[in-house]
Amino acid sequence: MYTIERYTAPYYNEWNNFVGRSKNGTFLFHRDFMEYHADRFTDFSLLVFDGQKIIALLPANRVADTLYSHQGLTYGGLILDHKIKLSVVIEVFKAVLQYLNAESIVTLNIKTIPVVYHIQPSQELDYVLFLVNAKLTRRDTLAVIDNASPVKVAANRMEGVKKGIANGFKVEQSYDFEAFWEQVLIPNLQNRHGAAPVHSAAEITKLAAHFPDNIKLFIVNNNGHIAAGTVIFETQTVAHAQYISAGEDKGLTGCLDFLYHYLVKELYTGKKYFDFGISNEEQGRKLNNGLAFWKESFGARTMVQDFYEVQTANYMLLDNILI
Repeated sequence: MYTIERYTAPYYNEWNNFVGRSKNGTFLFHRDFMEYHADRFTDFSLLVFDGQKIIALLPANRVADTLYSHQGLTYGGLILDHKIKLSVVIEVFKAVLQYLNAESIVTLNIKTIPVVYHIQPSQELDYVLFLVNAKLTRRDTLAVIDNASPVKVAANRMEGVKKGIANGFKVEQSYDFEAFWEQVLIPNLQNRHGAAPVHSAAEITKLAAHFPDNIKLFIVNNNGHIAAGTVIFETQTVAHAQYISAGEDKGLTGCLDFLYHYLVKELYTGKKYFDFGISNEEQGRKLNNGLAFWKESFGARTMVQDFYEVQTANYMLLDNILI
């Protein structure tokens, strides 16, 4: 009934156009975003056709006999046509699992799209994963502000904001990602976590050039010095904090509180949600309580993102579901 095709370059426009009109896609699924790290992954993305019409996409990469809904993306799974019905999604996922099984792919790993990113209700896949006995392997917690019912910013955060005002700080949009990376972000990540940013300065600069309406850098400029900064990924429904970093004196100067108070309470009040992202480590098994507390002090509350493992042979479990 449905046919599956692997993504190849000739599908570039069709893929991107579908993402743009889907009910749960974001700019992360645009091929220009996915392919900035194409050298790190073996792409195995799929298009699902009903006749000549695309009705679903699966951004994915393959590692041996395992398929991942793409390891280079924050979230994934099936990207769905805005008119699609639940019964069709059940059949589509069955067709995808059958296709993968025939390709000698044993396991499919899916990281779901958090509901705040859905343009329309779009949890069909969550139900289908239940039907195929998918195994929950990880659960991360997102700190999210719902702008329709905001929570008051805590007094300790407002103390930091007052310090920022007293210091004469201003928030600026900057296009110098390299300066923020080299002066603030890389040193902080290295000193605190022995880690590096997911994106290099060159990569994030290139991505921001491709998606200027979606990827933005905001800094607190203190006499030519970057006191604090953050990268925001904007989708239709969400402003998401991709990177958050400040100097060691942030507690004294209030620069980070000042920056985020402006973003949350002034700049992005028109978005449905402000997503601070996760505070988890060790595949969701640990919570960085200090970081979570800071986010919650701005009025953020918890939502979850689930990760599943599916055996492709379980496509048979989708027989005789519809009555």
